[in-house]
Amino acid sequence: MSLSPQDYFDLTALTRHRILFEDCVYVWEVLKRLAEYLRDHIRPLPPEVPLAEPLREGLVFWGEEIFPFSEVKLFRERKGFRVLRKGEELPGAALVFPGAVFMDREVGLSPGVLVEPGALIYGPTLLGPRTEVRQGAYLRGEVLTGEGCIIGHTTEVKKAVFLDGAKAGHFAYVGDSLLGREVNLGAGTKLANLRLARGTIRVRKEGQVVDTGLRKLGAVLGDGVQTGCNSVTNPGTLLGPGSLVLPNVTAGPGIFPARSIIKK
Repeated sequence: MSLSPQDYFDLTALTRHRILFEDCVYVWEVLKRLAEYLRDHIRPLPPEVPLAEPLREGLVFWGEEIFPFSEVKLFRERKGFRVLRKGEELPGAALVFPGAVFMDREVGLSPGVLVEPGALIYGPTLLGPRTEVRQGAYLRGEVLTGEGCIIGHTTEVKKAVFLDGAKAGHFAYVGDSLLGREVNLGAGTKLANLRLARGTIRVRKEGQVVDTGLRKLGAVLGDGVQTGCNSVTNPGTLLGPGSLVLPNVTAGPGIFPARSIIKK
């Protein structure tokens, strides 16, 4: 196992952001280039969007236009909302509900994004199509999501990548971590990113120690990894695609091959 992005993620299946992973020898190098990549790809929020205070009225983002909720009708459907304005449907509209807070303008909202009341977002952050940021979520910046991702109720995320379909739906902490396609974190999962001992995080590969050069590194979860409720990964835990971490289990640190089952 070479510890490259290709060992953990099927890059050919990505709908976007493949360039972020190119020429990385080690998978964690993605985190080192994340902030610059985000700033190069974000269309900042316009001046009329208030900062550092809860939105008094919800906002609809549709193409280059922004409308208050008072100008539209919302119809809840099985997958998201249907939005009508003056009888015209607005397909792909992004919705930010009253009570959400943007702390700076480096926040990109793709079509179909849903931000619920009480979510607080720092930039740089780029939310991919149909991503849900649920009530009370805390995004601390350097956050990138693909298509159809979920950052759930009271979930805290900082310096992290969610590839298409990755979900942290309930009470999770995701710090300095990479989540592959269709990863699912059980309620209460914590991806710890800072060792109690000082120094950079190192991983052991085939008897050799590899220094990541990072003081903080959470988990790398390959495509399809699932964690059980209240599980924890120690800093520097790399789980191969299709692996499982059972409920109430602490995993790592270390490198685990594809389809591992972490029981204790």
